[in-house]
Amino acid sequence: MAASSKSPAIELQVGERSVRLSNPDRVYFPEGGHTKLDLANYYLSVGDGIVNALRERPCMLHRFPEGIEGEKVHQKRLPRGAPDWVETAHVTFPRWNRTADELCVTELASVIWAVQMSTVEFHPWNSRRSDVERPDEWRIDLDPGEECDFTTVQRVAGVAQEVLDEIGATGWPKTTGSKGLHVYVRIAPDHGFGDVRRAALAFAREVERRTPQDATTTWWRKDRDPTAVFVDFNQNARDHTIAAAYSVRGRPDARVSAPLTWAEVPDVDPANFTIVTMPERFADLGDLHAGIDDAVFDIAPLLEWAERDEAAGAEPAPEPED
Repeated sequence: MAASSKSPAIELQVGERSVRLSNPDRVYFPEGGHTKLDLANYYLSVGDGIVNALRERPCMLHRFPEGIEGEKVHQKRLPRGAPDWVETAHVTFPRWNRTADELCVTELASVIWAVQMSTVEFHPWNSRRSDVERPDEWRIDLDPGEECDFTTVQRVAGVAQEVLDEIGATGWPKTTGSKGLHVYVRIAPDHGFGDVRRAALAFAREVERRTPQDATTTWWRKDRDPTAVFVDFNQNARDHTIAAAYSVRGRPDARVSAPLTWAEVPDVDPANFTIVTMPERFADLGDLHAGIDDAVFDIAPLLEWAERDEAAGAEPAPEPED
Protein backbone atom coordinates (compact mmCIF):
# COMPACT_ATOMS: atom_id res chain seq x y z
CA MET A 1 0.00 0.00 0.00
CA ALA A 2 1.22 3.50 -0.80
CA ALA A 3 2.57 5.51 2.09
CA SER A 4 0.07 8.00 3.50
CA SER A 5 2.51 10.90 3.57
CA LYS A 6 1.35 14.15 5.15
CA SER A 7 2.60 17.12 3.14
CA PRO A 8 1.32 20.69 3.49
CA ALA A 9 -1.83 21.48 1.53
CA ILE A 10 -1.54 23.71 -1.53
CA GLU A 11 -3.99 25.85 -3.49
CA LEU A 12 -4.42 25.29 -7.22
CA GLN A 13 -5.88 28.07 -9.32
CA VAL A 14 -8.34 26.54 -11.78
CA GLY A 15 -9.99 29.21 -13.87
CA GLU A 16 -11.74 31.50 -11.41
CA ARG A 17 -11.66 28.89 -8.64
CA SER A 18 -9.08 28.13 -6.02
CA VAL A 19 -9.05 24.42 -5.19
CA ARG A 20 -7.31 23.15 -2.08
CA LEU A 21 -5.22 20.02 -2.54
CA SER A 22 -4.26 18.27 0.68
CA ASN A 23 -1.34 15.84 0.88
CA PRO A 24 -0.10 16.70 -2.64
CA ASP A 25 2.96 14.48 -2.23
CA ARG A 26 1.02 11.34 -1.40
CA VAL A 27 2.10 8.66 -3.89
CA TYR A 28 -0.86 7.28 -5.83
CA PHE A 29 1.08 5.20 -8.39
CA PRO A 30 4.06 3.54 -6.68
CA GLU A 31 5.47 2.04 -9.89
CA GLY A 32 6.29 5.48 -11.30
CA GLY A 33 6.19 7.46 -8.07
CA HIS A 34 3.31 9.62 -9.34
CA THR A 35 1.66 11.70 -6.65
CA LYS A 36 -1.71 13.26 -6.02
CA LEU A 37 -0.33 16.54 -7.36
CA ASP A 38 0.91 14.77 -10.50
CA LEU A 39 -2.62 13.45 -10.99
CA ALA A 40 -4.12 16.91 -10.58
CA ASN A 41 -1.58 18.44 -12.95
CA TYR A 42 -2.39 15.76 -15.53
CA TYR A 43 -6.08 16.64 -15.47
CA LEU A 44 -5.20 20.34 -15.70
CA SER A 45 -3.11 19.59 -18.81
CA VAL A 46 -6.05 17.91 -20.61
CA GLY A 47 -8.68 20.21 -19.16
CA ASP A 48 -10.76 20.91 -22.26
CA GLY A 49 -10.77 17.21 -23.13
CA ILE A 50 -11.86 15.82 -19.77
CA VAL A 51 -14.54 18.49 -19.36
CA ASN A 52 -15.87 17.75 -22.86
CA ALA A 53 -16.07 14.06 -21.98
CA LEU A 54 -17.90 14.67 -18.68
CA ARG A 55 -19.92 17.82 -19.29
CA GLU A 56 -23.44 17.71 -17.84
CA ARG A 57 -23.32 13.94 -17.25
CA PRO A 58 -23.99 12.19 -13.95
CA CYS A 59 -20.61 10.75 -13.04
CA MET A 60 -19.55 7.89 -10.80
CA LEU A 61 -16.14 8.33 -9.21
CA HIS A 62 -13.55 5.61 -8.62
CA ARG A 63 -11.65 6.84 -5.57
CA PHE A 64 -8.40 5.47 -4.15
CA PRO A 65 -7.88 7.20 -0.78
CA GLU A 66 -4.57 5.41 -0.15
CA GLY A 67 -3.38 5.20 -3.76
CA ILE A 68 -4.09 2.52 -6.31
CA GLU A 69 -2.69 -0.28 -4.17
CA GLY A 70 -5.24 0.49 -1.47
CA GLU A 71 -9.00 0.15 -1.31
CA LYS A 72 -11.03 1.23 -4.34
CA VAL A 73 -14.25 3.13 -3.58
CA HIS A 74 -17.05 3.27 -6.15
CA GLN A 75 -18.70 6.59 -5.32
CA LYS A 76 -22.10 7.37 -6.81
CA ARG A 77 -23.13 10.11 -4.42
CA LEU A 78 -21.15 13.33 -4.35
CA PRO A 79 -18.60 13.09 -1.53
CA ARG A 80 -19.35 15.22 1.50
CA GLY A 81 -17.76 18.62 1.87
CA ALA A 82 -18.14 19.79 -1.72
CA PRO A 83 -17.96 23.54 -2.33
CA ASP A 84 -21.29 25.10 -3.28
CA TRP A 85 -20.08 25.62 -6.87
CA VAL A 86 -19.68 21.87 -7.52
CA GLU A 87 -22.79 20.82 -9.43
CA THR A 88 -24.73 17.56 -9.29
CA ALA A 89 -27.26 15.53 -11.27
CA HIS A 90 -30.12 13.78 -9.48
CA VAL A 91 -30.58 10.15 -10.51
CA THR A 92 -32.84 7.35 -9.33
CA PHE A 93 -32.31 3.61 -8.92
CA PRO A 94 -35.85 2.18 -9.14
CA ARG A 95 -34.90 -1.41 -8.38
CA TRP A 96 -33.49 -0.37 -5.00
CA ASN A 97 -35.87 2.57 -4.41
CA ARG A 98 -32.90 4.89 -3.96
CA THR A 99 -31.70 8.18 -5.36
CA ALA A 100 -28.34 9.91 -5.57
CA ASP A 101 -26.93 13.31 -6.39
CA GLU A 102 -23.91 12.47 -8.53
CA LEU A 103 -21.10 14.76 -9.57
CA CYS A 104 -22.01 16.67 -12.73
CA VAL A 105 -18.98 18.39 -14.24
CA THR A 106 -19.55 21.79 -15.80
CA GLU A 107 -16.05 23.20 -15.31
CA LEU A 108 -12.52 21.94 -14.80
CA ALA A 109 -12.41 22.99 -11.15
CA SER A 110 -14.96 20.26 -10.35
CA VAL A 111 -12.58 17.66 -11.80
CA ILE A 112 -9.69 18.94 -9.67
CA TRP A 113 -11.90 19.00 -6.57
CA ALA A 114 -12.75 15.33 -7.28
CA VAL A 115 -9.00 14.61 -7.41
CA GLN A 116 -8.71 16.31 -4.02
CA MET A 117 -11.26 13.71 -2.88
CA SER A 118 -8.89 10.96 -4.12
CA THR A 119 -10.67 10.34 -7.44
CA VAL A 120 -8.50 8.66 -10.07
CA GLU A 121 -11.15 7.46 -12.56
CA PHE A 122 -14.23 9.27 -13.91
CA HIS A 123 -17.11 7.10 -15.16
CA PRO A 124 -19.93 9.20 -16.67
CA TRP A 125 -23.40 8.13 -17.76
CA ASN A 126 -24.19 8.17 -21.48
CA SER A 127 -27.00 10.64 -20.85
CA ARG A 128 -27.01 14.21 -19.58
CA ARG A 129 -28.81 15.72 -16.61
CA SER A 130 -31.27 17.65 -18.82
CA ASP A 131 -32.89 14.27 -19.54
CA VAL A 132 -31.13 11.50 -17.66
CA GLU A 133 -33.44 8.82 -19.10
CA ARG A 134 -32.58 9.53 -22.76
CA PRO A 135 -28.97 8.79 -23.77
CA ASP A 136 -27.17 10.99 -26.27
CA GLU A 137 -24.15 8.69 -26.54
CA TRP A 138 -24.01 5.18 -27.99
CA ARG A 139 -20.99 3.28 -26.68
CA ILE A 140 -19.28 0.41 -28.49
CA ASP A 141 -17.06 -1.49 -26.05
CA LEU A 142 -14.63 -3.94 -27.63
CA ASP A 143 -13.77 -6.15 -24.68
CA PRO A 144 -11.13 -8.85 -25.32
CA GLY A 145 -11.51 -12.31 -23.82
CA GLU A 146 -8.95 -13.73 -21.45
CA GLU A 147 -6.94 -15.30 -24.30
CA CYS A 148 -7.55 -12.59 -26.89
CA ASP A 149 -4.65 -10.48 -28.13
CA PHE A 150 -4.88 -6.79 -28.90
CA THR A 151 -4.33 -7.38 -32.61
CA THR A 152 -7.72 -9.10 -32.66
CA VAL A 153 -9.29 -6.08 -30.95
CA GLN A 154 -7.82 -3.86 -33.65
CA ARG A 155 -9.23 -6.07 -36.41
CA VAL A 156 -12.70 -5.97 -34.86
CA ALA A 157 -12.42 -2.19 -34.53
CA GLY A 158 -11.75 -2.02 -38.27
CA VAL A 159 -14.93 -4.01 -38.95
CA ALA A 160 -16.88 -1.75 -36.59
CA GLN A 161 -15.59 1.29 -38.47
CA GLU A 162 -16.68 -0.30 -41.76
CA VAL A 163 -20.23 -0.83 -40.47
CA LEU A 164 -20.39 2.67 -39.00
CA ASP A 165 -19.34 4.16 -42.33
CA GLU A 166 -22.03 2.19 -44.15
CA ILE A 167 -24.82 3.47 -41.91
CA GLY A 168 -23.52 7.05 -41.93
CA ALA A 169 -22.46 7.19 -38.28
CA THR A 170 -19.28 8.89 -37.11
CA GLY A 171 -17.37 6.86 -34.55
CA TRP A 172 -14.90 8.37 -32.12
CA PRO A 173 -12.38 5.73 -30.97
CA LYS A 174 -10.29 5.66 -27.83
CA THR A 175 -8.28 3.21 -25.82
CA THR A 176 -10.00 1.96 -22.69
CA GLY A 177 -6.93 2.50 -20.58
CA SER A 178 -6.85 -1.24 -20.12
CA LYS A 179 -6.91 -4.01 -22.76
CA GLY A 180 -9.65 -2.97 -25.18
CA LEU A 181 -11.01 -0.16 -27.31
CA HIS A 182 -14.10 2.01 -27.06
CA VAL A 183 -15.92 3.78 -29.88
CA TYR A 184 -18.44 6.52 -29.07
CA VAL A 185 -21.18 7.77 -31.36
CA ARG A 186 -23.19 10.88 -30.59
CA ILE A 187 -26.92 10.19 -31.01
CA ALA A 188 -30.07 12.26 -30.76
CA PRO A 189 -31.61 11.91 -27.27
CA ASP A 190 -34.87 10.58 -28.69
CA HIS A 191 -34.89 7.10 -27.15
CA GLY A 192 -34.71 5.46 -23.76
CA PHE A 193 -31.96 3.14 -22.56
CA GLY A 194 -33.83 0.04 -23.70
CA ASP A 195 -33.97 1.15 -27.32
CA VAL A 196 -30.34 2.32 -27.36
CA ARG A 197 -29.19 -1.00 -25.90
CA ARG A 198 -31.32 -2.87 -28.45
CA ALA A 199 -29.80 -0.81 -31.28
CA ALA A 200 -26.31 -1.47 -29.89
CA LEU A 201 -27.01 -5.22 -29.87
CA ALA A 202 -28.15 -5.10 -33.50
CA PHE A 203 -24.93 -3.34 -34.45
CA ALA A 204 -22.86 -5.83 -32.44
CA ARG A 205 -24.54 -8.75 -34.21
CA GLU A 206 -23.69 -7.23 -37.58
CA VAL A 207 -20.04 -6.93 -36.55
CA GLU A 208 -20.14 -10.54 -35.36
CA ARG A 209 -21.63 -11.72 -38.67
CA ARG A 210 -18.80 -10.09 -40.59
CA THR A 211 -16.00 -11.47 -38.43
CA PRO A 212 -17.36 -14.49 -36.53
CA GLN A 213 -13.89 -15.81 -35.77
CA ASP A 214 -12.92 -12.62 -33.94
CA ALA A 215 -16.10 -11.09 -32.48
CA THR A 216 -18.88 -12.40 -30.28
CA THR A 217 -22.13 -11.18 -28.76
CA THR A 218 -22.54 -14.23 -26.51
CA TRP A 219 -24.07 -12.94 -23.29
CA TRP A 220 -22.67 -15.29 -20.65
CA ARG A 221 -18.93 -15.07 -20.10
CA LYS A 222 -18.66 -18.84 -19.46
CA ASP A 223 -20.07 -19.50 -22.94
CA ARG A 224 -17.82 -17.10 -24.84
CA ASP A 225 -14.77 -17.98 -26.89
CA PRO A 226 -11.92 -16.62 -24.72
CA THR A 227 -9.92 -15.75 -27.85
CA ALA A 228 -12.68 -13.47 -29.21
CA VAL A 229 -13.69 -9.85 -28.62
CA PHE A 230 -17.01 -9.35 -26.85
CA VAL A 231 -18.83 -6.46 -28.55
CA ASP A 232 -20.35 -5.33 -25.28
CA PHE A 233 -23.68 -3.73 -26.14
CA ASN A 234 -24.65 -3.84 -22.48
CA GLN A 235 -22.54 -0.78 -21.73
CA ASN A 236 -25.57 1.13 -23.03
CA ALA A 237 -27.82 -0.12 -20.23
CA ARG A 238 -29.09 2.36 -17.67
CA ASP A 239 -26.52 3.26 -15.00
CA HIS A 240 -23.75 1.29 -16.72
CA THR A 241 -20.69 3.49 -16.97
CA ILE A 242 -17.22 3.18 -18.44
CA ALA A 243 -14.12 5.32 -18.07
CA ALA A 244 -14.33 8.65 -19.85
CA ALA A 245 -11.97 9.83 -22.54
CA TYR A 246 -8.87 11.21 -20.78
CA SER A 247 -9.70 9.41 -17.53
CA VAL A 248 -6.71 7.96 -15.76
CA ARG A 249 -7.11 4.29 -14.82
CA GLY A 250 -6.16 2.67 -11.55
CA ARG A 251 -3.33 0.67 -13.10
CA PRO A 252 0.32 0.56 -11.99
CA ASP A 253 1.55 2.37 -15.10
CA ALA A 254 -0.93 5.29 -14.65
CA ARG A 255 -2.46 4.52 -18.01
CA VAL A 256 -5.04 6.83 -19.59
CA SER A 257 -8.11 6.24 -21.76
CA ALA A 258 -6.80 8.05 -24.84
CA PRO A 259 -8.79 9.39 -27.80
CA LEU A 260 -7.44 8.22 -31.14
CA THR A 261 -7.79 8.92 -34.82
CA TRP A 262 -9.02 5.97 -36.88
CA ALA A 263 -5.68 6.02 -38.71
CA GLU A 264 -3.94 5.25 -35.39
CA VAL A 265 -6.12 2.28 -34.45
CA PRO A 266 -4.35 -0.45 -36.51
CA ASP A 267 -0.94 0.20 -34.93
CA VAL A 268 -1.75 1.70 -31.54
CA ASP A 269 -0.24 0.44 -28.29
CA PRO A 270 -2.47 1.44 -25.33
CA ALA A 271 0.52 1.32 -22.98
CA ASN A 272 1.92 4.42 -24.70
CA PHE A 273 -0.72 6.68 -23.14
CA THR A 274 -0.05 7.60 -19.51
CA ILE A 275 -0.22 10.68 -17.31
CA VAL A 276 3.40 11.30 -18.35
CA THR A 277 2.93 11.12 -22.13
CA MET A 278 -0.61 12.45 -22.62
CA PRO A 279 -0.01 16.12 -21.74
CA GLU A 280 2.41 16.58 -24.66
CA ARG A 281 0.09 14.66 -27.00
CA PHE A 282 -2.83 16.86 -25.95
CA ALA A 283 -0.77 20.01 -26.40
CA ASP A 284 0.14 18.89 -29.93
CA LEU A 285 -3.20 17.45 -31.09
CA GLY A 286 -5.83 19.03 -28.86
CA ASP A 287 -9.00 17.12 -28.05
CA LEU A 288 -9.48 14.49 -30.77
CA HIS A 289 -13.13 14.13 -29.65
CA ALA A 290 -13.84 17.86 -29.84
CA GLY A 291 -16.18 17.49 -32.82
CA ILE A 292 -18.35 14.71 -31.42
CA ASP A 293 -21.34 16.96 -30.67
CA ASP A 294 -21.47 18.03 -34.32
CA ALA A 295 -21.88 14.48 -35.68
CA VAL A 296 -25.28 13.32 -34.41
CA PHE A 297 -26.64 9.97 -35.64
CA ASP A 298 -30.24 8.74 -35.71
CA ILE A 299 -30.40 5.13 -34.46
CA ALA A 300 -33.57 4.35 -36.44
CA PRO A 301 -31.70 2.09 -38.95
CA LEU A 302 -30.28 0.04 -36.09
CA LEU A 303 -33.73 -0.40 -34.55
CA GLU A 304 -34.87 -1.69 -37.96
CA TRP A 305 -31.99 -4.18 -37.85
CA ALA A 306 -33.12 -5.22 -34.38
CA GLU A 307 -36.65 -5.88 -35.66
CA ARG A 308 -35.23 -7.85 -38.58
CA ASP A 309 -33.06 -9.99 -36.30
CA GLU A 310 -35.87 -10.63 -33.85
CA ALA A 311 -38.24 -11.58 -36.69
CA ALA A 312 -35.61 -14.07 -37.84
CA GLY A 313 -35.55 -15.66 -34.39
CA ALA A 314 -32.76 -13.82 -32.60
CA GLU A 315 -33.36 -13.80 -28.87
CA PRO A 316 -33.08 -10.54 -26.96
CA ALA A 317 -30.32 -10.42 -24.39
CA PRO A 318 -31.33 -10.89 -20.75
CA GLU A 319 -32.34 -7.68 -19.06
CA PRO A 320 -29.45 -6.01 -17.24
CA GLU A 321 -29.59 -5.41 -13.53
CA ASP A 322 -30.14 -1.81 -12.50
